[in-house]
Amino acid sequence: MNFISPLIQYKNVAKKNYLFLVILLCVTLISKTALAKSNITPIFGYSLKGFPRMQIKNESNQELACWVAIDGFKKKFRLPQFTTSQWITVYDKRYNYQNFSTWCDNIKHHPEYRKYNRG
Repeated sequence: MNFISPLIQYKNVAKKNYLFLVILLCVTLISKTALAKSNITPIFGYSLKGFPRMQIKNESNQELACWVAIDGFKKKFRLPQFTTSQWITVYDKRYNYQNFSTWCDNIKHHPEYRKYNRG
């Protein structure tokens, strides 16, 4: 009997350690995935003359490759971490915020964007 009791206690401790390691692994993977996503916020507004315009705010800790498109015209730029791009204005009052199209991704995956100016 004395040999069985420490063996059972060891198995219980081993199960707890295994469970702790699995939970730790899951949390690590989830946090890495959350940090890898590009986190942007589009900001829309109007100029003093009433033309629609927009900015992109980079809220992630990585440099992004971005473009803003409207009516076939694309403005490509780099966006450093935790910064806001310049205003991109459309000089036609028929457009509104729904006509803008945006895209941003990690610049590591798109090295050709390094040649563009910062947004």
